[in-house]
Amino acid sequence: MSEGAAKKEEKPRKFKAVRGTRDLLPPETALWNRVEQTAHAVFATFGYGEIRLPIFEETELFKRSVGAETDVGKEMWYTYEERLDVEQLTNPYKKTFGFDGLKAALFEARRHAETLTLRPEATASVCRAYIEHNMNQLPQPVKLYYIGPMFRRERPQKGRFRQFYQIGAEVLETIRSDATGGPAVELSKDAATDAEVIEMLMTFFDRVGLQGAELSINSIGHAADNCRRAYVAELRAALSAGRDLLSDDSKRRIETNPLRVLDSKVDKEQALIWTLPRIADHLCNDCKMHYAALKRELDLRGVRYRENWRLVRGLDYYMRTTFEITAPGLGSQNAVCGGGRYDGLVELLGGPPTKGIGFAIGEDRLILSLQETIAQTEATFDETLPSFSTALQRPDVAVAATSKETWDQAIQLAASLRKRGLSVFLPRSGTKLPRAFDMAHKLGIRVAIVVGEDELRKNNYTVRVLSPLEPKAPRDISVQASNILLYGKLVKLRQDLERALLRLATGKPDLNTRHNLSLLAERLLDGGLLPLKTAGAVKDILPMLNRAIHGEELSSGSVEFALAFGNLLLNELENLSPSEV
Repeated sequence: MSEGAAKKEEKPRKFKAVRGTRDLLPPETALWNRVEQTAHAVFATFGYGEIRLPIFEETELFKRSVGAETDVGKEMWYTYEERLDVEQLTNPYKKTFGFDGLKAALFEARRHAETLTLRPEATASVCRAYIEHNMNQLPQPVKLYYIGPMFRRERPQKGRFRQFYQIGAEVLETIRSDATGGPAVELSKDAATDAEVIEMLMTFFDRVGLQGAELSINSIGHAADNCRRAYVAELRAALSAGRDLLSDDSKRRIETNPLRVLDSKVDKEQALIWTLPRIADHLCNDCKMHYAALKRELDLRGVRYRENWRLVRGLDYYMRTTFEITAPGLGSQNAVCGGGRYDGLVELLGGPPTKGIGFAIGEDRLILSLQETIAQTEATFDETLPSFSTALQRPDVAVAATSKETWDQAIQLAASLRKRGLSVFLPRSGTKLPRAFDMAHKLGIRVAIVVGEDELRKNNYTVRVLSPLEPKAPRDISVQASNILLYGKLVKLRQDLERALLRLATGKPDLNTRHNLSLLAERLLDGGLLPLKTAGAVKDILPMLNRAIHGEELSSGSVEFALAFGNLLLNELENLSPSEV
């Protein structure tokens, strides 16, 4: 084989995402964005502010907080040493002491190297930021939330990745020396804080449409009191007696973290676990008071829960309140969120005595559960709906130029519409008008604005309604240039109303499909997914919007009214969840 032929046969290697990571692509990212936007909106209503953290920290921060022997501590991924100028450090030693001196210098350099780790969780980072920025001087408590990637070197499985995403929140409150009230008052305040955190969490899950979410709570006592210490000692003894029935992981945890055995899902261990002592029988009076107050606060807020004596958290810093939310569609490892109280963690990291509670939502697993719900709803609601995997978000309007001479004006019109918040499809320069209409129609766009020489001369735009709203309505209409931006707003409003109704029906943020919105509102009303008053408002606004999109009454006051009223209705639909109906 000639050299030229060999080179011809060589193909560059194709790269793939590293095992345990993956790409998030549209249209799935639309669902991710909606979940995160809902978190921003809901958490803000409870007075939380967003914190954005570095993705790596000093390794010692995580070792001190999560514990080296916990699962998270063992799964810390990509720990590395900050590069040093080794040559500069070693030259003096090498010249003076030769090779042995060089080895000594390298050892010294390594000893002083800064070891960094990609964050396996964010609570420790939040506490570090709280201390570093003297947030204890702010009005207490400080309420923070975060959204971002975490990294753990664990075995990839359904809904679990080495780079995964969390949505979390933390409440931190430095203990004041001049605090009024006795221990009972403080315990009641702590329980109220815990309950509000859980209430916010369940409000978020309700708002994103997570169906079948179940809250479990427990108290694991206080590490500083005899209740936790005595319980762990008794638990360790019981586990040691049944050691032969345990897996290797659970045997290891007998000494390192026996509470974690209670959370085991290994089938052969279940019979033994159900015979183990329970923490509720060992709680001290303060922990009992706190747990009872927590349940009263949850009842007061209308938050449904079940008690689970086996519920523990995998990190060393948790105490008293622990909670977990499970969701359908995730198999046996069905937890989508977990959290708890961690008084003393800030102090452990060098800060002042501080109370804390927080949670972390596994966003990957939440999305997976939502997709399961969407698929089931889609199958029962409407067989004509397209698959979520192929339904890209469609633009609001298309702008098409009839010639190269009008291309510049088409670009300027598209820019003006985009500044008003519209999503605009602009075919490439030179695209013939029939081809532009065909491309827009395939994208699910309802109207196309034509920029031609005649239109510019007459100061009017021709609009092709690609998908008529009424059978006998004209497909080609003329819109004055002074009204074209208003026209675009009306088209977007109707598109957004359709998206909002379809979200209630299917859970999807957008579909490349079209529906009769009056019939859709009726079906939602019949299914108990839309209040009667809201369904009536949808039917009232649609005729005005339909007439305006077909070019009628664009200069009348009724159009301005329709725009104002429609946006109020849209805001109501966007904030509506099925449980509120």
